[in-house]
Amino acid sequence: MAITRNQQAELKALQNTLYFIGGKWRIPVINSLCNGNRRFREIEKSIPGITRRMLSKELKDMELNKLLKRNVYPELPVLIEYEPTAYCRTFGQIIQEMIRWGEAHEKVVKNRQA
Repeated sequence: MAITRNQQAELKALQNTLYFIGGKWRIPVINSLCNGNRRFREIEKSIPGITRRMLSKELKDMELNKLLKRNVYPELPVLIEYEPTAYCRTFGQIIQEMIRWGEAHEKVVKNRQA
């Protein structure tokens, strides 16, 4: 059976989404930002296991993809804060749904093992 154009468009959109969230750290960083963490150390502390190098890479990638805004305040020492964009916040509902699904899935798996 041939794939329709609509199915091809859906598959492409799904692949774009999976490419975006495919990394281990992208969603935890978004979640941290949306939970109010703004400074590098706050974000780092809120995500167990992430390295500074990886967090720095993720923040740069997210800034390039218009998911966050990097604010630099000319103080001594320089203060840098990260802020999720309105576009980034649209992903918040998806993350919440993923959390709900993950909780439900854990219950299903535990019930199956019992």
